[in-house]
Amino acid sequence: MKKIPDTIGDNVQSSFRQAGPYLGLGVQFAATTLIMVFAGSWVDGKLNSSPWFVLIGGIFGGFAATYNLIKTVTQLGKQQHVEKK
Repeated sequence: MKKIPDTIGDNVQSSFRQAGPYLGLGVQFAATTLIMVFAGSWVDGKLNSSPWFVLIGGIFGGFAATYNLIKTVTQLGKQQHVEKK
């Protein structure tokens, strides 16, 4: 009996392999922002300066997370482009 190639399984596996590095970026983005907000909240509690450090931490965390997201996606895109050649 002739074995039929599992092209569907290969395509799914290939898709997950290509998408894998991108799957954690959303969690990483949210975690970076939330950590900075919580750090700002902690500083506000110590200095009684509410809400200034929460705002500063949130803004800085958002910028840092966005920078990291763009840097990671750019590097992964270059890496995939090199692998296809």
